[in-house]
Amino acid sequence: MREITYLEAIREAMQQMMRINPDVYLIGEDVAEYGGAFGVSVGMLEEFGKERIRNTPISEDAVIGVATGSAVTGMRPIAEIMFSDFITIAMDEIANQAAKIRYMFGGKAKVPLVIRTAGGGGTGAAAQHSQSLEALIAHIPGLKVVMPSCPYDAKGLLIAAINDDNPVIFIEHKLLYKNKRYIQHVPEEIYEIPLGKGDIKRDGKDVTIVATSFMVKKCLEVSEQLKTDYAIDCEVIDPRTIRPLDIDLILESVKKTSRLICVEEACGFGGFMGEVAAQVAEYGFDYLDAPIIRITGRNCPVPYSLVLENEMIPNHERIKKGILDLLRKN
Repeated sequence: MREITYLEAIREAMQQMMRINPDVYLIGEDVAEYGGAFGVSVGMLEEFGKERIRNTPISEDAVIGVATGSAVTGMRPIAEIMFSDFITIAMDEIANQAAKIRYMFGGKAKVPLVIRTAGGGGTGAAAQHSQSLEALIAHIPGLKVVMPSCPYDAKGLLIAAINDDNPVIFIEHKLLYKNKRYIQHVPEEIYEIPLGKGDIKRDGKDVTIVATSFMVKKCLEVSEQLKTDYAIDCEVIDPRTIRPLDIDLILESVKKTSRLICVEEACGFGGFMGEVAAQVAEYGFDYLDAPIIRITGRNCPVPYSLVLENEMIPNHERIKKGILDLLRKN
């Protein structure tokens, strides 16, 4: 059973879909000869040529504009935006065009567009290259938002996204790309993971932890430590897609554990986990034996200093403390 990295799983998904569907192509800054900012598309130019691996000028609004137009006319573009921060440059094309077209045309027009982008911090890339903007994007009706946390999910979710007839924002975490610590068995064949279907990454009975992207890894590691040190049994849920959100899976877990902790890298104010907490309070309040706790990024821009960045982003100790504090509340 082969094991591959997160980056390799994403590349394989694109390659396999391009081999079976000539309408799929990749467009973005430096995606051809250079292989993308993080090397995800290395080798794809040699296989598919410049017609289907297309470099663009440094203009995110142009990239998404071209991709949206080609999607409406029958292609299935994969548009790479180097850093998720730069999605803000193309927000008119994303929020006012791609997200609205199918609705405004009564379903007669489709927008099968995937926007791949690298999100999150931890690399010392400072405030303009390290943000987690998923809440901003998920707020917009008409968009689907995917945040895979492991190689297996990354491949299956990306294939599902490419086959979807709606625009999908596919957020890949920088710290997962080449991380050999998190390599995983990924089937060679084509498979899909349905968008909107979450996953229980760790079964438990004492507390439910809902986390996204790289925070899933941290929560799993903390959960194993708590099991060893305190016999605390955490259940870790990865929504995988935050829009649509598998709220039923979360509610079933909270019904079992009676406690909920929400963990995200993004700033807490207006963050996506506020939505998770609100829905659980609205639909599952009677299940709760303690207040819902959020562990989030600090409400400040991401610092350049790695020392300060590590303080701004939730770390293992802060997650551990949050769990222990919650379990002390009866």
